[in-house]
This record gives sequence, structure tokens and C-alpha cells, in this order.
Amino acid sequence: MRGRGGQPEAYCHRAILDAIRYLVDNGIKWRAIPADFPPWHRVYAFFRRWRDHVLVREFHDRLRDRVRQKAGRDVEPTAGVIDSQSSRRTPSSAPTAAASTEASWSTDASGTSWSTPWACCWA
Repeated sequence: MRGRGGQPEAYCHRAILDAIRYLVDNGIKWRAIPADFPPWHRVYAFFRRWRDHVLVREFHDRLRDRVRQKAGRDVEPTAGVIDSQSSRRTPSSAPTAAASTEASWSTDASGTSWSTPWACCWA
């Protein structure tokens, strides 16, 4: 917990990192971090500082490299997988402008309603 001067750190960085991992793993809110960890506002302050200095990505990359080395693999992946959900459509398969902006009347069990392609964005 040594620093480069000034007031010493009040919390161990390992405890801060463990609290962030707990938060991500359990999908809880910042204020719901258990009392076993440092206070949520300090954990969030560290996370924000690390995020702003791009250290979160650095932590992830270093951890990935160590895991790959321990498994006996190259540090950098040599192949990737792209599925249809993550790739863009080719121009020939893109819908026409008329088809994508058309609204239609439909009668269903609840009555008559508008059906538009962009209605899901405002739900």
C-alpha cells in the first residue's frame, strides 16, 4: 500500500478490485456492496479513476495474457469467430427504404394497433 508520497492509501487495491469483481459477477448496484469490502463510494472512486485512465482495459488484457500462458497457449489469439449477429449486412441483403419505414395496420386479439419497425426503440 505504498504510494508516491502524500497520504497513504486507506484501502488495499486488492480489496477494491475484489469488490469490483463481486459487483460485476453478481450484478448488484454500487450501494449494495457488502460490508466485507471497502465502502461503495471509495470502490466507485477507484473504479472511475481506473476507467478514466484506461487501466480497466489494461487489467483485463494482462489477466487474459496470464490465463492464456497458464493454459499453454499464445498470449495473442490467432483466430476469431464472427457470427451473423456481429457482422454487417452486405448491401444486396439490406432492406429497401420503403420496407424499413412502412407501417401497417394489424388486427390481433387486443384490437387494432399500429405496427412499426421502430416501435421497439420506445418501449
